Amino acid sequence: MAHRFLSSANRFSARFAFIFTVSLSCTYLCYNIIFCRGTIMTNQVYEGKRCPPGKNAGGKKLLGKLDHCALLEARSTQEESAAQRGANDIREQSKAASSSGSHWADMKLRNMSVAQKYGNKKLPNALIVGVKKGGTRAVLEFIRIHPDVRALGTEPHFFDRNYDRGLDWYRGLMPRTLDSQITLEKTPSYFVTREAPRRISSMSHETKLIVVVRNPVTRAISDYTQTLSKKPDIPTFEELAFKNRSLGLVDTSWNAIRIGMYILHLENWLQYFRLSQMHFVSGERLITDPAGEMGRVQDFLGLKRIITDKHFYFNRTKGFPCLKKPESSSQPRCLGKSKGRTHVQIDQEVIEQLQEFYRPFNIKFYETVGQDFKWD
Repeated sequence: MAHRFLSSANRFSARFAFIFTVSLSCTYLCYNIIFCRGTIMTNQVYEGKRCPPGKNAGGKKLLGKLDHCALLEARSTQEESAAQRGANDIREQSKAASSSGSHWADMKLRNMSVAQKYGNKKLPNALIVGVKKGGTRAVLEFIRIHPDVRALGTEPHFFDRNYDRGLDWYRGLMPRTLDSQITLEKTPSYFVTREAPRRISSMSHETKLIVVVRNPVTRAISDYTQTLSKKPDIPTFEELAFKNRSLGLVDTSWNAIRIGMYILHLENWLQYFRLSQMHFVSGERLITDPAGEMGRVQDFLGLKRIITDKHFYFNRTKGFPCLKKPESSSQPRCLGKSKGRTHVQIDQEVIEQLQEFYRPFNIKFYETVGQDFKWD
């Protein structure tokens, strides 16, 4: 009897152990199926990131992982869309600029902000190469309000004084620009520097060149007036301009005179650049019709005509056009005190002698560039 009882108990224990083992195995299998399904779904949502879903999270350590994963996801999304946002900003700004001139200042600031964050420093696409006292600063200040132009404010003098520093140094001076923007710099002494055309051509054969020219007699007087304000003890204009005034011998070694012999300098440039790569701005028309002159500059640079007469007003005190007050500023933008300075009074006979001297140079210059500046 005892033997039967023990045998029955052993069978019951075996059955219980078998059932318990099977139940435990099924539980483990179900748990793995559920866990794997959750992992697969999580991977699909987060594109392969190994972060657990929020509903299964538990404890500070897991919460820390979740926070970290959320941060990575947000950062990744920002990085992937940054370039697209920058491009969209530019497109929207261009649309706004073409529809209204009243928001040009804010548009320019937004474009500069995008360029500073996402752009690159590039060698300039275009240069304002001359001439001194012709109106180069005005052209620079006017064109740089265009949202597709980024310009260096100072004169780097790379191609005349600092060429030995190398192109990497030069590039480092430039503002950051987007691919859709033009990088621009101005140094008016380039036009009269013998080596400048060759050096610029070595940088790029396709560089666009802007030359602002002015009546050479008026330009020389303006040049002298500027020098006199810094060095009041220099000789008179007449003494510097002539070797022998009674014989009408002009001193072409004086830089103020030589700069105005435009055709001589232009011939040097045409050895390295096509005439179609050069645009000549009239310093006189820049004063009387700034919008018209800047419209032609925009055309030359391949830009949409955004800078118009809505941007200018004539300052009677300075005798020069100024930019209208942008919405982001309480003051209009006029050029510095040195611009529009009253010229030294020069004897009319001296002016006529210099006009006669320059006439043959002017005529040949007109013929070469195909434009009559009406300086005679």
